[in-house]
Amino acid sequence: MSKKYKFYEYLTENTDSRICKSIPDFDCTYVPKNFTLNVANGSLTKLAEKIISPNLTLAWILSFLSAPVFLIGMLVPIKDVGSLLPQLIVSGKIRSFSIRKNFWTISALVQSFCMFLSGLLVYLYPNQNLTTYLIVFLLLIFSIASGIGSVSFKDVTGKTIPKGQRGQMLSYRSTFGGILALVAGLILVFFIEGENSSLTYSLLFAIAGILWFFAAILFYNIQEEPGSTKGGRSPINEVKEGISIIKKDTNFRNFLITRALLMAIPLLQPFYVILANKYSGDNWKNLGFLIIISSIAQIISSPIWGRLSDKSSLLVLRLASGFALFGIAYAIFILLSDLEFSFYWMLPLFFINAIAYAGARLSRKTYLVDYSPEDDRPTYVAMASTVIGIFTLITASFGLITEQFGLLYQFLFFAALLLLCILISLKLKTIHHEN
Repeated sequence: MSKKYKFYEYLTENTDSRICKSIPDFDCTYVPKNFTLNVANGSLTKLAEKIISPNLTLAWILSFLSAPVFLIGMLVPIKDVGSLLPQLIVSGKIRSFSIRKNFWTISALVQSFCMFLSGLLVYLYPNQNLTTYLIVFLLLIFSIASGIGSVSFKDVTGKTIPKGQRGQMLSYRSTFGGILALVAGLILVFFIEGENSSLTYSLLFAIAGILWFFAAILFYNIQEEPGSTKGGRSPINEVKEGISIIKKDTNFRNFLITRALLMAIPLLQPFYVILANKYSGDNWKNLGFLIIISSIAQIISSPIWGRLSDKSSLLVLRLASGFALFGIAYAIFILLSDLEFSFYWMLPLFFINAIAYAGARLSRKTYLVDYSPEDDRPTYVAMASTVIGIFTLITASFGLITEQFGLLYQFLFFAALLLLCILISLKLKTIHHEN
Protein backbone atom coordinates (compact mmCIF):
# COMPACT_ATOMS: atom_id res chain seq x y z
CA MET A 1 0.00 0.00 0.00
CA SER A 2 1.50 3.37 -1.06
CA LYS A 3 2.07 6.27 1.35
CA LYS A 4 -0.44 8.37 -0.59
CA TYR A 5 -3.12 5.69 -0.09
CA LYS A 6 -2.35 5.33 3.63
CA PHE A 7 -2.48 9.10 4.06
CA TYR A 8 -5.77 9.27 2.16
CA GLU A 9 -7.26 6.40 4.15
CA TYR A 10 -6.18 8.00 7.43
CA LEU A 11 -7.73 11.37 6.57
CA THR A 12 -10.99 10.09 5.13
CA GLU A 13 -11.38 6.94 7.25
CA ASN A 14 -12.30 5.30 3.96
CA THR A 15 -11.12 1.71 3.57
CA ASP A 16 -12.52 1.41 0.06
CA SER A 17 -11.29 4.11 -2.30
CA ARG A 18 -13.40 2.60 -5.08
CA ILE A 19 -16.65 3.87 -3.58
CA CYS A 20 -17.04 6.90 -5.81
CA LYS A 21 -20.12 6.67 -7.98
CA SER A 22 -20.14 10.42 -8.70
CA ILE A 23 -17.01 10.18 -10.89
CA PRO A 24 -16.04 7.72 -13.64
CA ASP A 25 -14.83 4.28 -12.47
CA PHE A 26 -11.45 4.77 -14.12
CA ASP A 27 -10.81 7.87 -12.00
CA CYS A 28 -11.46 5.96 -8.77
CA THR A 29 -8.01 4.40 -9.06
CA TYR A 30 -6.40 7.81 -8.66
CA VAL A 31 -8.60 9.20 -5.87
CA PRO A 32 -6.01 8.63 -3.06
CA LYS A 33 -3.24 10.25 -5.11
CA ASN A 34 -5.40 13.18 -6.22
CA PHE A 35 -6.80 13.70 -2.72
CA THR A 36 -3.29 13.81 -1.23
CA LEU A 37 -1.87 16.12 -3.90
CA ASN A 38 -4.86 18.42 -3.54
CA VAL A 39 -4.42 18.66 0.23
CA ALA A 40 -0.68 19.36 -0.14
CA ASN A 41 -1.32 21.93 -2.87
CA GLY A 42 -3.97 23.69 -0.77
CA SER A 43 -1.75 23.75 2.31
CA LEU A 44 0.88 25.70 0.40
CA THR A 45 -1.58 28.15 -1.17
CA LYS A 46 -3.35 28.80 2.15
CA LEU A 47 0.02 29.58 3.75
CA ALA A 48 0.95 31.88 0.85
CA GLU A 49 -2.38 33.69 1.22
CA LYS A 50 -1.71 34.23 4.92
CA ILE A 51 1.80 35.56 4.35
CA ILE A 52 0.56 38.08 1.76
CA SER A 53 -3.11 38.86 2.43
CA PRO A 54 -4.71 42.05 1.05
CA ASN A 55 -6.71 42.75 4.19
CA LEU A 56 -3.78 42.38 6.57
CA THR A 57 -0.11 42.01 5.62
CA LEU A 58 -0.28 43.68 2.20
CA ALA A 59 -2.10 46.65 3.71
CA TRP A 60 0.61 46.80 6.37
CA ILE A 61 3.38 46.73 3.75
CA LEU A 62 1.76 49.51 1.70
CA SER A 63 1.51 51.58 4.87
CA PHE A 64 5.23 51.04 5.39
CA LEU A 65 5.77 52.27 1.83
CA SER A 66 3.68 55.40 2.60
CA ALA A 67 0.97 54.51 0.09
CA PRO A 68 -2.10 56.80 -0.14
CA VAL A 69 -4.91 55.75 2.18
CA PHE A 70 -7.38 55.39 -0.69
CA LEU A 71 -5.01 52.93 -2.38
CA ILE A 72 -4.84 50.77 0.72
CA GLY A 73 -8.63 50.85 0.94
CA MET A 74 -8.87 49.48 -2.61
CA LEU A 75 -6.90 46.29 -1.88
CA VAL A 76 -9.77 43.96 -0.90
CA PRO A 77 -12.21 45.20 -3.59
CA ILE A 78 -9.51 44.85 -6.26
CA LYS A 79 -8.75 41.31 -5.13
CA ASP A 80 -12.41 40.27 -5.09
CA VAL A 81 -13.45 41.95 -8.32
CA GLY A 82 -10.30 40.83 -10.14
CA SER A 83 -10.78 37.20 -9.10
CA LEU A 84 -14.55 36.98 -9.58
CA LEU A 85 -15.68 39.00 -12.58
CA PRO A 86 -13.46 37.46 -15.33
CA GLN A 87 -14.50 33.88 -14.57
CA LEU A 88 -17.58 33.81 -16.77
CA ILE A 89 -15.53 35.05 -19.72
CA VAL A 90 -12.98 32.23 -19.48
CA SER A 91 -15.20 29.36 -18.34
CA GLY A 92 -16.38 28.58 -21.89
CA LYS A 93 -12.79 28.47 -23.11
CA ILE A 94 -11.81 26.16 -20.26
CA ARG A 95 -14.62 23.78 -21.23
CA SER A 96 -13.19 23.45 -24.74
CA PHE A 97 -10.11 21.73 -23.26
CA SER A 98 -10.41 18.11 -22.19
CA ILE A 99 -7.66 18.58 -19.54
CA ARG A 100 -8.37 21.57 -17.30
CA LYS A 101 -5.76 21.32 -14.56
CA ASN A 102 -3.29 23.20 -16.75
CA PHE A 103 -5.32 26.39 -16.33
CA TRP A 104 -4.81 26.27 -12.56
CA THR A 105 -1.13 25.41 -12.97
CA ILE A 106 -0.45 28.35 -15.30
CA SER A 107 -2.51 30.65 -13.09
CA ALA A 108 -0.42 29.67 -10.05
CA LEU A 109 2.79 30.37 -11.97
CA VAL A 110 1.46 33.83 -12.85
CA GLN A 111 0.63 34.41 -9.18
CA SER A 112 4.12 33.29 -8.24
CA PHE A 113 5.61 35.74 -10.74
CA CYS A 114 3.49 38.60 -9.32
CA MET A 115 4.78 37.84 -5.82
CA PHE A 116 8.42 37.75 -6.91
CA LEU A 117 8.10 40.97 -8.90
CA SER A 118 6.35 42.74 -6.03
CA GLY A 119 9.14 41.69 -3.68
CA LEU A 120 11.73 42.98 -6.11
CA LEU A 121 9.96 46.35 -6.33
CA VAL A 122 9.80 46.66 -2.54
CA TYR A 123 13.50 45.85 -2.21
CA LEU A 124 14.82 48.04 -5.04
CA TYR A 125 12.44 51.01 -4.91
CA PRO A 126 10.96 51.26 -1.39
CA ASN A 127 10.85 55.05 -1.45
CA GLN A 128 9.18 55.47 -4.84
CA ASN A 129 5.48 56.34 -4.83
CA LEU A 130 5.12 54.50 -8.14
CA THR A 131 6.07 51.26 -6.38
CA THR A 132 2.81 51.17 -4.41
CA TYR A 133 0.73 51.61 -7.57
CA LEU A 134 2.68 48.90 -9.38
CA ILE A 135 2.13 46.50 -6.46
CA VAL A 136 -1.62 47.16 -6.58
CA PHE A 137 -1.57 46.59 -10.36
CA LEU A 138 0.25 43.28 -9.79
CA LEU A 139 -2.43 42.40 -7.21
CA LEU A 140 -5.03 42.89 -9.95
CA ILE A 141 -3.10 40.55 -12.29
CA PHE A 142 -2.69 38.11 -9.40
CA SER A 143 -6.44 38.21 -8.73
CA ILE A 144 -7.43 37.67 -12.37
CA ALA A 145 -5.14 34.62 -12.44
CA SER A 146 -6.77 33.47 -9.20
CA GLY A 147 -10.21 33.75 -10.80
CA ILE A 148 -9.19 31.67 -13.82
CA GLY A 149 -7.63 29.09 -11.53
CA SER A 150 -10.79 28.96 -9.42
CA VAL A 151 -12.94 27.82 -12.36
CA SER A 152 -10.38 25.17 -13.24
CA PHE A 153 -10.00 24.04 -9.62
CA LYS A 154 -13.70 23.45 -9.02
CA ASP A 155 -14.07 21.60 -12.31
CA VAL A 156 -11.03 19.39 -11.69
CA THR A 157 -12.29 18.71 -8.16
CA GLY A 158 -15.64 17.63 -9.55
CA LYS A 159 -13.88 15.26 -11.97
CA THR A 160 -11.31 13.74 -9.61
CA ILE A 161 -12.76 13.79 -6.07
CA PRO A 162 -16.07 11.96 -5.40
CA LYS A 163 -19.03 13.46 -3.60
CA GLY A 164 -18.86 12.85 0.12
CA GLN A 165 -15.11 13.54 0.18
CA ARG A 166 -14.87 17.02 -1.35
CA GLY A 167 -15.76 18.79 1.88
CA GLN A 168 -13.11 16.81 3.77
CA MET A 169 -10.54 17.56 1.09
CA LEU A 170 -11.28 21.29 1.25
CA SER A 171 -11.22 21.23 5.05
CA TYR A 172 -7.82 19.51 5.21
CA ARG A 173 -6.40 22.05 2.75
CA SER A 174 -7.60 24.73 5.14
CA THR A 175 -6.50 22.91 8.31
CA PHE A 176 -2.94 22.12 7.25
CA GLY A 177 -2.60 25.57 5.71
CA GLY A 178 -3.80 27.00 9.03
CA ILE A 179 -1.20 25.00 10.96
CA LEU A 180 1.57 26.28 8.71
CA ALA A 181 0.16 29.81 8.95
CA LEU A 182 0.11 29.56 12.75
CA VAL A 183 3.79 28.66 12.79
CA ALA A 184 4.53 31.40 10.27
CA GLY A 185 2.49 33.90 12.30
CA LEU A 186 4.50 33.18 15.44
CA ILE A 187 7.74 33.59 13.51
CA LEU A 188 6.60 36.76 11.79
CA VAL A 189 5.54 38.41 15.04
CA PHE A 190 8.95 37.99 16.62
CA PHE A 191 10.98 38.37 13.42
CA ILE A 192 9.39 41.55 12.10
CA GLU A 193 8.93 43.11 15.52
CA GLY A 194 12.52 44.27 15.62
CA GLU A 195 13.22 44.58 11.90
CA ASN A 196 10.86 46.85 9.98
CA SER A 197 12.68 47.07 6.64
CA SER A 198 12.11 46.76 2.90
CA LEU A 199 14.34 43.65 2.88
CA THR A 200 12.06 41.90 5.38
CA TYR A 201 8.92 42.64 3.38
CA SER A 202 10.52 41.69 0.08
CA LEU A 203 11.41 38.33 1.63
CA LEU A 204 7.77 37.81 2.56
CA PHE A 205 6.82 38.29 -1.09
CA ALA A 206 9.60 35.91 -2.16
CA ILE A 207 8.43 33.20 0.25
CA ALA A 208 4.87 33.54 -1.04
CA GLY A 209 6.20 33.30 -4.62
CA ILE A 210 8.07 30.09 -3.81
CA LEU A 211 4.95 28.57 -2.23
CA TRP A 212 2.81 29.36 -5.29
CA PHE A 213 5.49 27.83 -7.56
CA PHE A 214 5.57 24.52 -5.70
CA ALA A 215 1.77 24.52 -5.45
CA ALA A 216 1.66 24.71 -9.25
CA ILE A 217 3.94 21.65 -9.52
CA LEU A 218 1.76 19.65 -7.13
CA PHE A 219 -1.47 20.49 -8.95
CA TYR A 220 0.08 19.64 -12.32
CA ASN A 221 0.73 16.11 -11.04
CA ILE A 222 -2.96 15.46 -10.30
CA GLN A 223 -4.21 12.60 -12.48
CA GLU A 224 -7.04 14.07 -14.54
CA GLU A 225 -8.63 12.05 -17.29
CA PRO A 226 -9.80 13.90 -20.43
CA GLY A 227 -13.31 15.27 -20.03
CA SER A 228 -16.02 16.33 -22.41
CA THR A 229 -15.22 19.32 -24.62
CA LYS A 230 -18.78 19.72 -25.81
CA GLY A 231 -20.51 22.98 -25.11
CA GLY A 232 -17.48 25.23 -25.45
CA ARG A 233 -18.77 28.75 -26.01
CA SER A 234 -17.47 32.22 -26.80
CA PRO A 235 -17.47 34.74 -23.92
CA ILE A 236 -20.65 36.42 -25.23
CA ASN A 237 -22.46 33.11 -25.58
CA GLU A 238 -21.14 32.06 -22.18
CA VAL A 239 -22.69 35.15 -20.60
CA LYS A 240 -25.97 34.41 -22.39
CA GLU A 241 -25.90 30.81 -21.20
CA GLY A 242 -25.14 31.92 -17.64
CA ILE A 243 -28.08 34.32 -17.64
CA SER A 244 -30.27 31.57 -19.11
CA ILE A 245 -29.27 29.20 -16.30
CA ILE A 246 -30.18 31.80 -13.67
CA LYS A 247 -33.57 32.31 -15.29
CA LYS A 248 -34.36 28.61 -15.57
CA ASP A 249 -32.74 27.20 -12.42
CA THR A 250 -34.67 28.53 -9.43
CA ASN A 251 -32.50 26.65 -6.93
CA PHE A 252 -29.32 28.11 -8.40
CA ARG A 253 -30.87 31.57 -8.26
CA ASN A 254 -31.68 31.10 -4.59
CA PHE A 255 -28.15 29.84 -4.00
CA LEU A 256 -26.73 33.04 -5.53
CA ILE A 257 -28.86 35.17 -3.22
CA THR A 258 -27.82 33.08 -0.23
CA ARG A 259 -24.17 33.26 -1.30
CA ALA A 260 -24.35 37.04 -1.64
CA LEU A 261 -25.90 37.47 1.81
CA LEU A 262 -23.24 35.14 3.25
CA MET A 263 -20.64 37.76 2.31
CA ALA A 264 -21.68 39.58 5.48
CA ILE A 265 -19.26 37.30 7.38
CA PRO A 266 -15.99 38.42 5.69
CA LEU A 267 -17.31 41.98 5.38
CA LEU A 268 -17.65 42.13 9.17
CA GLN A 269 -13.89 41.80 9.66
CA PRO A 270 -12.82 45.41 8.85
CA PHE A 271 -15.46 46.76 11.23
CA TYR A 272 -14.25 44.45 13.96
CA VAL A 273 -10.79 45.92 13.34
CA ILE A 274 -12.24 49.43 13.79
CA LEU A 275 -13.74 48.30 17.10
CA ALA A 276 -10.46 46.67 18.17
CA ASN A 277 -8.50 49.82 17.34
CA LYS A 278 -10.38 51.58 20.10
CA TYR A 279 -8.58 49.38 22.58
CA SER A 280 -5.22 48.92 20.93
CA GLY A 281 -2.54 50.83 19.09
CA ASP A 282 -1.90 49.95 15.47
CA ASN A 283 1.23 47.83 15.92
CA TRP A 284 2.56 44.62 14.39
CA LYS A 285 2.39 42.64 17.62
CA ASN A 286 -1.39 42.97 17.83
CA LEU A 287 -1.76 42.24 14.11
CA GLY A 288 0.31 39.13 14.74
CA PHE A 289 -2.09 38.05 17.46
CA LEU A 290 -4.96 38.38 14.98
CA ILE A 291 -3.11 36.19 12.45
CA ILE A 292 -2.45 33.59 15.14
CA ILE A 293 -6.01 33.55 16.54
CA SER A 294 -7.56 33.23 13.07
CA SER A 295 -5.16 30.39 12.23
CA ILE A 296 -6.10 28.53 15.42
CA ALA A 297 -9.79 28.94 14.59
CA GLN A 298 -9.16 27.62 11.09
CA ILE A 299 -7.24 24.60 12.38
CA ILE A 300 -9.89 23.67 14.93
CA SER A 301 -13.01 24.27 12.86
CA SER A 302 -12.08 23.20 9.33
CA PRO A 303 -12.04 19.39 9.89
CA ILE A 304 -15.39 19.60 11.69
CA TRP A 305 -16.91 21.81 9.01
CA GLY A 306 -15.52 19.53 6.30
CA ARG A 307 -17.11 16.36 7.62
CA LEU A 308 -20.40 18.12 8.30
CA SER A 309 -20.30 19.68 4.84
CA ASP A 310 -20.03 16.25 3.20
CA LYS A 311 -23.19 15.25 5.06
CA SER A 312 -25.06 18.54 4.62
CA SER A 313 -23.39 21.65 3.25
CA LEU A 314 -26.62 23.57 3.90
CA LEU A 315 -26.45 22.72 7.61
CA VAL A 316 -22.88 24.08 7.71
CA LEU A 317 -23.99 27.25 5.93
CA ARG A 318 -26.70 27.88 8.54
CA LEU A 319 -24.42 27.03 11.47
CA ALA A 320 -21.73 29.37 10.13
CA SER A 321 -24.29 32.16 9.86
CA GLY A 322 -25.36 31.40 13.42
CA PHE A 323 -21.78 31.65 14.67
CA ALA A 324 -21.40 34.98 12.90
CA LEU A 325 -24.62 36.25 14.53
CA PHE A 326 -23.23 35.23 17.93
CA GLY A 327 -20.07 37.20 17.12
CA ILE A 328 -22.15 40.26 16.24
CA ALA A 329 -23.99 39.98 19.57
CA TYR A 330 -20.61 39.85 21.36
CA ALA A 331 -19.40 42.90 19.43
CA ILE A 332 -22.54 44.85 20.29
CA PHE A 333 -22.10 43.92 23.95
CA ILE A 334 -18.57 45.33 23.93
CA LEU A 335 -19.70 48.41 22.03
CA LEU A 336 -22.55 49.29 24.40
CA SER A 337 -21.08 48.09 27.70
CA ASP A 338 -19.82 50.55 30.29
CA LEU A 339 -17.06 48.12 31.29
CA GLU A 340 -13.43 48.84 30.42
CA PHE A 341 -12.05 46.43 27.83
CA SER A 342 -8.51 45.72 26.64
CA PHE A 343 -7.40 44.54 23.20
CA TYR A 344 -7.43 40.93 24.39
CA TRP A 345 -11.21 41.06 24.74
CA MET A 346 -11.26 41.42 20.96
CA LEU A 347 -9.56 38.08 20.33
CA PRO A 348 -12.69 35.94 20.92
CA LEU A 349 -14.51 38.15 18.42
CA PHE A 350 -11.99 37.42 15.67
CA PHE A 351 -11.87 33.77 16.71
CA ILE A 352 -15.65 33.40 16.33
CA ASN A 353 -15.70 35.19 12.99
CA ALA A 354 -12.82 33.07 11.67
CA ILE A 355 -14.75 29.90 12.57
CA ALA A 356 -17.84 31.26 10.85
CA TYR A 357 -15.88 32.26 7.74
CA ALA A 358 -14.24 28.82 7.48
CA GLY A 359 -17.67 27.19 7.59
CA ALA A 360 -19.16 29.65 5.10
CA ARG A 361 -16.38 29.07 2.55
CA LEU A 362 -16.51 25.28 2.83
CA SER A 363 -20.29 25.07 2.66
CA ARG A 364 -20.74 27.30 -0.39
CA LYS A 365 -17.90 25.63 -2.30
CA THR A 366 -19.09 22.11 -1.51
CA TYR A 367 -22.70 22.90 -2.33
CA LEU A 368 -21.86 24.55 -5.66
CA VAL A 369 -19.60 21.72 -6.82
CA ASP A 370 -22.06 19.03 -5.73
CA TYR A 371 -25.13 20.74 -7.16
CA SER A 372 -23.87 21.95 -10.54
CA PRO A 373 -24.25 19.51 -13.50
CA GLU A 374 -20.94 17.97 -14.59
CA ASP A 375 -21.00 19.28 -18.17
CA ASP A 376 -22.03 22.80 -17.15
CA ARG A 377 -20.06 23.04 -13.91
CA PRO A 378 -17.60 25.69 -15.23
CA THR A 379 -20.53 27.91 -16.26
CA TYR A 380 -22.27 27.49 -12.90
CA VAL A 381 -19.05 28.27 -11.03
CA ALA A 382 -18.19 31.23 -13.24
CA MET A 383 -21.72 32.66 -13.16
CA ALA A 384 -21.78 32.42 -9.37
CA SER A 385 -18.43 34.22 -9.17
CA THR A 386 -19.53 36.91 -11.63
CA VAL A 387 -22.73 37.67 -9.73
CA ILE A 388 -20.81 37.84 -6.44
CA GLY A 389 -18.19 40.03 -8.12
CA ILE A 390 -20.89 42.50 -9.12
CA PHE A 391 -22.33 42.34 -5.60
CA THR A 392 -18.83 43.09 -4.25
CA LEU A 393 -18.92 46.43 -6.05
CA ILE A 394 -22.12 47.23 -4.17
CA THR A 395 -20.63 46.21 -0.82
CA ALA A 396 -18.01 48.95 -1.18
CA SER A 397 -20.75 51.36 -0.11
CA PHE A 398 -21.67 49.45 3.05
CA GLY A 399 -19.12 51.40 5.06
CA LEU A 400 -21.24 54.52 4.66
CA ILE A 401 -23.55 53.09 7.33
CA THR A 402 -20.77 53.38 9.90
CA GLU A 403 -19.86 56.89 8.78
CA GLN A 404 -23.46 58.09 8.96
CA PHE A 405 -24.93 56.12 11.86
CA GLY A 406 -22.06 54.39 13.70
CA LEU A 407 -20.84 50.83 14.31
CA LEU A 408 -24.00 49.70 16.13
CA TYR A 409 -26.19 50.13 13.06
CA GLN A 410 -23.48 48.58 10.89
CA PHE A 411 -23.54 45.44 13.02
CA LEU A 412 -27.34 45.36 13.04
CA PHE A 413 -27.34 45.67 9.24
CA PHE A 414 -25.04 42.66 8.85
CA ALA A 415 -27.11 40.71 11.39
CA ALA A 416 -30.20 41.33 9.23
CA LEU A 417 -28.35 40.05 6.14
CA LEU A 418 -27.33 36.85 7.92
CA LEU A 419 -30.83 36.19 9.23
CA LEU A 420 -32.15 36.62 5.69
CA CYS A 421 -29.38 34.29 4.46
CA ILE A 422 -30.58 31.53 6.80
CA LEU A 423 -34.20 32.01 5.77
CA ILE A 424 -33.49 31.85 2.03
CA SER A 425 -31.21 28.83 2.50
CA LEU A 426 -34.27 26.91 3.67
CA LYS A 427 -35.51 27.04 0.06
CA LEU A 428 -32.38 25.35 -1.33
CA LYS A 429 -32.49 21.73 -2.44
CA THR A 430 -30.71 19.18 -0.30
CA ILE A 431 -27.85 17.38 -2.08
CA HIS A 432 -27.99 13.61 -1.65
CA HIS A 433 -24.52 12.04 -1.69
CA GLU A 434 -23.96 8.66 -3.26
CA ASN A 435 -21.02 7.62 -1.08
